[in-house]
Amino acid sequence: MEIDINETTLNRVRGHVRKYAEVISSVMKVEVEIVDSKMTRIAGTGIYKKAVGVPAKGSVYRDVLATGDSHIIKEPGKDALCMGCADKGRCLEKLEISTPIFYRGEIVGVIGLVCATDSQRRKVLENLDSHLKFVKQISEFIAIKLYEYDENVISKERKDILNQILNSMDKGVIVVNVEDKIISINNSAMKELKLSPDYLNYEISLKTKEEHIYGKEIYEVVIDKKEYLLAGKLLAISSIAKESYRAFIFDSIKKLNAEYQQISSERAINIESIIGDSYPMERLKTKIKKVAPTKSTVLITGESGTGKELVARAIHAHSDRRDKPFIAINCAAIPDALLESELFGYVKGAFSGANPNGRMGKFELANGGVIFLDEIGDMPLYLQVKLLRVLQERKLVRIGSNKLMDLDIRVIAATNIDLKERIDKKKFREDLYYRLNVIPIEIPGLKEREGDILLIMDKLIDKYNEALNKYVHTVDEEAKGLLLNYSWPGNVRELENTVEFMINLSDERGVITKEMLPDNILNEESRECRGNLESREGIQTIAQVEERLIIDALNLCGRDTKGKNEAAKMLGIGIATLYRKIEKYRID
Repeated sequence: MEIDINETTLNRVRGHVRKYAEVISSVMKVEVEIVDSKMTRIAGTGIYKKAVGVPAKGSVYRDVLATGDSHIIKEPGKDALCMGCADKGRCLEKLEISTPIFYRGEIVGVIGLVCATDSQRRKVLENLDSHLKFVKQISEFIAIKLYEYDENVISKERKDILNQILNSMDKGVIVVNVEDKIISINNSAMKELKLSPDYLNYEISLKTKEEHIYGKEIYEVVIDKKEYLLAGKLLAISSIAKESYRAFIFDSIKKLNAEYQQISSERAINIESIIGDSYPMERLKTKIKKVAPTKSTVLITGESGTGKELVARAIHAHSDRRDKPFIAINCAAIPDALLESELFGYVKGAFSGANPNGRMGKFELANGGVIFLDEIGDMPLYLQVKLLRVLQERKLVRIGSNKLMDLDIRVIAATNIDLKERIDKKKFREDLYYRLNVIPIEIPGLKEREGDILLIMDKLIDKYNEALNKYVHTVDEEAKGLLLNYSWPGNVRELENTVEFMINLSDERGVITKEMLPDNILNEESRECRGNLESREGIQTIAQVEERLIIDALNLCGRDTKGKNEAAKMLGIGIATLYRKIEKYRID
């Protein structure tokens, strides 16, 4: 129902106007003509019926349209309003009554009553007041029809706009009435469910599975015996007509997984993201490339701040699971009471305080991809048993459920704790350690990566120049020397914090000086200076002492594999660390 801008307001309801003209003529026994704002006849009876669509000539109607006043012309041809009429002197009318039609404060037309005989004239004049009231009532009825017409047009426009919005959405939308019949379905829903508009008025069944995925409730949907598993929400909609409707806004689970995988892949970090060209880092990168294509479990060890998650993401990015989810969880950051539900999920009513609809765990979210268990050494013993079972059987059971779920998943674990020491203290299961330590990867500390400190620092300066709207271009030699000689116990994380600190303190010169360094670096310099002043001849460096201790331990325990394991325990270091130091000091 579209409005023609060239069409007069009254002409939009001409069908109703013509019916009202017939009603007036039938009740009052007179001829009726109704004209619009352009003086065109919209309706007519008797002699005027054939003139519908033809412009009227009466000057009285023009005055009514101009003033909004009703007129009773008792002697047509003699009244002052008749002086400008084209039919003056030839008028056959005996009486004329003209009443305006108002709509929204405007005059949109005129109702004209014409008596062609003296008998008609006499009867009208006898009941003039009641006839005038009747005509005014008809005028109001016509206005009501105009209002209804416009409301229908507005309603249709709103519906069309709403449909355009719904059809532009990438989510499926199905609107259902109280009888569970489809009354509206958008393009995305039709495409996703392979339906057509012919499915309007079909019955639909929407049953919640009382499970969630990525924060959306899972529904079992049946339309025409076709079953679907969809994730979304069901909204109750009330209307003025007291009808009950429900709107189901959904995504397919397959699409949600694809979106999640896309987000995961966008965050993926490839081997080029690991900054460093020192010998230890080149070895690390080579190892990542070799182990990435396999399905084997990886255990990443290294000091805090060395970038264990960065390495895990690089392995994921170079594997055949790069387009599948990468789910990370920090086992030390979640309270023990919550960690099990975070890892394995739970069903409805599994325990007090749980989400009433149940929840997917991290293993389930990562299915098909990679799960990264950071700080694995802090996992409580009772959970280590369950994790071991999952790793062995590749099956998962949610808390409160007895339903087994198959897992196709790669596990990458990481820790900065000596797990061998934890095993000795009965705080970590030995069988879990060997299940995790299929491919060990040890990340060297920053102090062991000669040449990488300045390379990483340059990248970080660029990063924080942009983030803080600064332009640091130089680190002076004195500051550079202090940075290179610092021990970096916090590794790359500490270096990044230091660079951000220095960029914040920099000025318009764009040069980092000693005064801009953090106190911990300056204090270490002071300690070293005092140590140098107090040094005596014959004092060995820490490196020299460390090398001597390793040689003595190897001489005592032997240089075969068993001997090296015993030597590592004696020295209180991991076996991987011992091998790295043997290579560092080139011990035969």
